[in-house]
Amino acid sequence: MELYDWLPLTAVVLDILLGDPPDWPHPVRWIGWGAERLEALGRLLCAGNPGRRFGTGAAIALLLLVSAGYGVVALLPVLGTLAAVYLAYAGLALGCLLNETKRVAGLLDRGDLTTARSALAMLVSRDTTDMSEQGCRRTLAETLSENFNDGFVAPFFWLCIFGPAGLWLYKTISTLDSMWGYRTPRYEKLGWFAAKADDVLAWVPARVSAGAMLVCGTVLGLNWREAWKNAPVEALRMESPNAGWPMAAAAWLCAGSMGGATQYFGVMKQKPLLGPPDRAWTAPALASLHRLVMGAALLVTVLGQSLCLML
Repeated sequence: MELYDWLPLTAVVLDILLGDPPDWPHPVRWIGWGAERLEALGRLLCAGNPGRRFGTGAAIALLLLVSAGYGVVALLPVLGTLAAVYLAYAGLALGCLLNETKRVAGLLDRGDLTTARSALAMLVSRDTTDMSEQGCRRTLAETLSENFNDGFVAPFFWLCIFGPAGLWLYKTISTLDSMWGYRTPRYEKLGWFAAKADDVLAWVPARVSAGAMLVCGTVLGLNWREAWKNAPVEALRMESPNAGWPMAAAAWLCAGSMGGATQYFGVMKQKPLLGPPDRAWTAPALASLHRLVMGAALLVTVLGQSLCLML
């Protein structure tokens, strides 16, 4: 049995152990660099009908993917499997997500709200400048639960199905969505394709994320009865077809409220309420969420690796 057969498990272990060292080269940074330089051209080309939006978005996504892949393919004769391992590991963000959210939670527990706001601002797109302690805790819970799917389950799912190529197709779309997928005058047309494609590619993984959380939460003895009953219903409240699934599951399992008034780019937006009403996110609740995410990640890893060995 070759190392490639154990690629999903190897990637997860490396991600947990190494995280995302800031000085290391990373394909997401290359994709982001390319997207920044193609933004003006893309906006010019998509200033027409929806068909042109689709074509432009697709062309840019494929161009970025091919450009990033070209450098890797050049290494294959020499590095081969090692290149595949690196690409698989680099596409996962569970280790970084857990480490950074724990760091912010620790700052809040020590009462260092100012530093916590600054650290949280590096993880989310919303305005944290004047955010209250409870607002920071709620935001932290939301980003941890949502990015459990976006940063781990979804790329891991496509890694198990189509290998590193599938993972990086998803990551290319996801990166463009995170950069351009906003309903603002600047990005509404440019980001249309990336946003729609991300919805499609993350549809199954989002539901896998919620399912893994619900199973793990039941084993951990969390608020599982209410979670199984309410999470699938409340997940449909969200504007995104996918974000609500892991968020609603986490909110009910850990008994903390999510949603409500949230400020993005200076504009206050009312997001749907998830979880039990008016329940604050305490330090123990956030600790439970971290345990829940780690347990659910373990379950997803075992299932994904087992699937790869059977196929």
